[in-house]
Amino acid sequence: QVRLVESGGGLVQAGGSLRLSCAADRSIFSFNAMGWYRQAPGKQRELVARLTSGGSRNYLDSVKGRFTISRDNAKDTVYLQMNSLKAEDTGVYYCNAELTSVYWGQGTQVTVSS
Repeated sequence: QVRLVESGGGLVQAGGSLRLSCAADRSIFSFNAMGWYRQAPGKQRELVARLTSGGSRNYLDSVKGRFTISRDNAKDTVYLQMNSLKAEDTGVYYCNAELTSVYWGQGTQVTVSS
C-alpha cells in the first residue's frame, strides 16, 4: 500500500505559476513511475506528466514547454512545476504511483482564471 498526498493547488490568474507536490508515505526510489493526471469537469482523466524510475519523462502535448515533472527521492516527493498557466489547465490534479499496483492521491484543485 502507498498513500499519496497532493498539495499546492489553488486559484491563479492566466500566465501565472503553481507548483504541485505529491508526498508518499514510503520510499519512492523503487517505484516504477510516478505521474500527474488531471480531470476537468465533464471530461475524462488525462495524463499530464509521467516520470519513470529511469528518468524518462513524457508530457501531454498541450503542456510541453510549460510544465516540468521532477522528483526528490530524499523527500519521497514528486513535483509538477506549472508555468504560463492557461484557463484550460483548470481541473483536479491527481498524483499516481506505479508499482505492481497503481495508487492514487486524493487530488488537488487547480483553477486558472482568464
